[in-house]
Amino acid sequence: MKIKVRTAEIKLLLPDKQSLKILHISDLHLVPNRKWEISELRKLSDLEPDFVVGTGDFIAHENAIEPLFYALDELFKIPGAFVFGSNDYYAPKFKNPFSYLKRDHGERKLGKRLPVETLRSRFISNGWLDLNNEKCETIVKNIKLELRGTDDAHLELDNYDKVSGKRDLTCDLSIGVTHAPYLRVISVMAKDNLDLIFAGHTHGGQIRFPWFSGSKALTTNCDLPNWRSRGLTKLSTEPWLNVSAGVGYSPYAPVRFACPPEVSLITIT
Repeated sequence: MKIKVRTAEIKLLLPDKQSLKILHISDLHLVPNRKWEISELRKLSDLEPDFVVGTGDFIAHENAIEPLFYALDELFKIPGAFVFGSNDYYAPKFKNPFSYLKRDHGERKLGKRLPVETLRSRFISNGWLDLNNEKCETIVKNIKLELRGTDDAHLELDNYDKVSGKRDLTCDLSIGVTHAPYLRVISVMAKDNLDLIFAGHTHGGQIRFPWFSGSKALTTNCDLPNWRSRGLTKLSTEPWLNVSAGVGYSPYAPVRFACPPEVSLITIT
């Protein structure tokens, strides 16, 4: 399989600023023997992004950390930030695939605990910023970024109160980062007047059905409307929202239909 690059451009910066290319990766769900994915991930640095955002579910196996950091080693030469998803904490577990189509009542079937703190320390030691219920500022290409994120909302680990507050007006760009785009997270980030939110989790529906000029997702696995399951969207009352359809899949659901593996390359001007 090949990774598709979904591109978009947004006008958010003042005219005196250079453009900023942000690579958004998500939902790798890496297992040690998935050679095609490792090979494809190693090519992403060729896109020459200025900043990388990773929105969680990086691994799906306790022995996937070394393959993950081998796959991403060239990207670690570029500044970045990350948050975690549920499969960074727990390995996936088999469940009826049709259960994804049912209303989410908050019940979770969790597999084996994964070495998430090792994963965290490795990301930090490679220079990426930990945004799991954290907030920070950084400068890239003379552009001052305000970054704030939440831990995984699917496991109810999100605590936006720790990072809440109106955006810093001295910053050129205010960005929110979360794994699962639950509306409770989107709404509080909107209240703080952020410019752009990055999220994953949905897999773009993973299995999509032909629909007029494109395809349609049947689920987002959260309360985000299905039509926003992938790509860049905006409502008048919200910041821009980029939802990645992700790269990988659970070992128990190794199929994607009309929904190829993808990353996003967002150019902000």
